[in-house]
Amino acid sequence: MHFKPLIAALACATLAMPAFAQDKPQTAAEKGADDSNQFPPLPDDKSVDQTVQIAGRTIRYKATVGTIPVRDDKGNEIGQVVYTAYTVPGGGADRPVTFAFNGGPGASSVYLNMGAIGPKRVPFGDQGDSPSDAPVTTDNPNSWLDFTDLVFIDPIGTGFSRSLVDPDETKKHFYANDPDIEYLSKVVFDWLVKEERLRSPKYLVGESYGGYRVPRIAHELQSQIGVGVNGMVLVSPYLDPASGAGSTALSPLPWMVDLPSMAAAHLEREGRLTPEAMAQVEAYTRGQFATDLLQGRSDPAAVARLVDRVTELTGLDRNLVAKMGGRVDAGTYLREVHRAEGKIGSVYDSNVTGFDPFPWAAQQQSNDPLLETLIAPTTSAMVDFVTRVVGWKTTARYHALSYAVNQAWDRGQPDDAPVQDLRKAIANDPKMAVMIAHGWDDLSCPFFASRLIVDQMPSFGMAQRVKLDVYPGGHMFYSRPDSGARFRADAKALYGR
Repeated sequence: MHFKPLIAALACATLAMPAFAQDKPQTAAEKGADDSNQFPPLPDDKSVDQTVQIAGRTIRYKATVGTIPVRDDKGNEIGQVVYTAYTVPGGGADRPVTFAFNGGPGASSVYLNMGAIGPKRVPFGDQGDSPSDAPVTTDNPNSWLDFTDLVFIDPIGTGFSRSLVDPDETKKHFYANDPDIEYLSKVVFDWLVKEERLRSPKYLVGESYGGYRVPRIAHELQSQIGVGVNGMVLVSPYLDPASGAGSTALSPLPWMVDLPSMAAAHLEREGRLTPEAMAQVEAYTRGQFATDLLQGRSDPAAVARLVDRVTELTGLDRNLVAKMGGRVDAGTYLREVHRAEGKIGSVYDSNVTGFDPFPWAAQQQSNDPLLETLIAPTTSAMVDFVTRVVGWKTTARYHALSYAVNQAWDRGQPDDAPVQDLRKAIANDPKMAVMIAHGWDDLSCPFFASRLIVDQMPSFGMAQRVKLDVYPGGHMFYSRPDSGARFRADAKALYGR
């Protein structure tokens, strides 16, 4: 997932490394050696045989927890990436393999693994799920394992993956946009070599900031490392950081991007959410809404028209919408739309709510209600699976979401690198297929941003090659069984299976 800037008061920690008395300055490699000695060694790769029921079939597979070293240009080991792989024996060279990444930055891959496409799932991300629910996994009927092997990769600082160098070197090598793409692309290549899978069809899946990663990894693999990618699936992707430029932006894009997701949530609450209804919302957003926004105070009738229509679409109080000039930001929407119930909506799915601990405060004083509830079930379920089921014994801490990584991340300036690399990758390979999947209610990575991006693709990015699918739900729409089933069916068609 992507840590939306409006989520304030994140618990922040710093990466602390012990200091050592020394007679002379140490090199980075020496520091890395010293720091690595402070960690207990990670276990050797471990596998266990399992079964899962998918689409009426029993799938027998091998679950593996393993480690891939990350090395600098001089060959020094500077990090260790831990992955979880599910492979079906006997598939041969034509069986696809899919590499999955979540986002944050600072999120492990557990959300795609145990929520969306892995063979086992634990409930989270939907209304009514609670941190105290038993973290018991069950077969995932919407898993993709019957048509592709799956490799879930935890970037450095997430899951059990770890840096072996000091904080400055860690930030340089791992906690910035470009180095992140470079080392993760090498991890994909190293896994393919290690498992002798270079001849297999290869796919990438990325959720949220993982959707920023995946087009860039695909192009890096294709053009720098020498590995072709057959297809990509971008789940609630954070594709264009510039589209959410903030509430003072002159551009109408931030307001255009958010409004359809607010309207979708309102329609869903009223039982009127349909593709036909949303087509009307999108047409209004592209047309009269954008025009009236740009008219501003030069046309009082445009302002009144804007306020009336936004009130109708969002379900908010008209006086509030009027005070905001029809420009309703996501934070205000999430706080106000459920205020009568004493609740706040989640930026990841505005119809997933939690009680507001400080309802009389002028601004939200708590973290996102959905983000807070998924840490416990995902962490407990994953650690139980790794240590008890697979038997990969470690005392290291597992980071499902690392606020320390998110805080340390060097974001640079907002860029459109993933959109550029997406265009380059599909231009280079006319056989590559791309699926972009969103939930209607997501205000963290709204679907309409991807709609506008896809509609601006050159002719080689035709609908058959770059496809946008939108499902009921939010950022983790797959937590709803029906949406997860449709997502699986659409992905299976992309794979040609």
